[in-house]
Amino acid sequence: MSIAKKSILIILIILIADQILKVWVKTNMTLGENISVIGDWFNLKFIENPGMAFGLDIPGRFGKLSLSIFRLIAIIAIGFFLRSLILNKANTGLVICISLILAGAIGNFVDCAFYGLIFSESNYFEPAQFFPEGGGYNSFLLGKVVDMFYFPVIDGTYPHWIPFVGGNEFIFFRPIFNIADSSISVGVLAIILFQKRFFKDEKAVLLDSHKEENIEIPPAEVISDSNPAESN
Repeated sequence: MSIAKKSILIILIILIADQILKVWVKTNMTLGENISVIGDWFNLKFIENPGMAFGLDIPGRFGKLSLSIFRLIAIIAIGFFLRSLILNKANTGLVICISLILAGAIGNFVDCAFYGLIFSESNYFEPAQFFPEGGGYNSFLLGKVVDMFYFPVIDGTYPHWIPFVGGNEFIFFRPIFNIADSSISVGVLAIILFQKRFFKDEKAVLLDSHKEENIEIPPAEVISDSNPAESN
């Protein structure tokens, strides 16, 4: 299988898995509902994120619209970058990492772009409806991202002697995220960990392509001092 087909397959698998889970959560869980998957440390907890990844928020309609437009620009830029890597036969690992990042970016953008149009508003009493009769809860590019993975591995309180937070609840890991967020995080982390290998191979590919483009010019022939016309 070519690296281009591998990239497309990775993106499709992540997108399909991400959207299937989000739609299921949106239509089967109420807002804030928590389902234990493994003990107390792996839960599905339904929240909607109007802002950035891992529950971070940019308040206001303008902030939400700006973030959606930024996501779209980022997707286009990453897509062109991925295409150039494939065409230049870059390191397979680097192509896979960028594919993971692109898939995650597209997955969350789908929520922002379309969920406000196709779902009713989620609430604490009943799951949202798919294609409700009265229309969706918001307009294009103003939807909310569905998050559900919650890993409160450590749950306790800060010691009282710690300034400002002493006695307050401490939870690790507190952020709630989705498959798209995970895909972006894995791609970025892998690039950081293996950057020397990835970009060393990329540099070698660029050098090889540069050598192929250079045409060696044979040395000029030594012109005789004698005039051929005079020798006749």
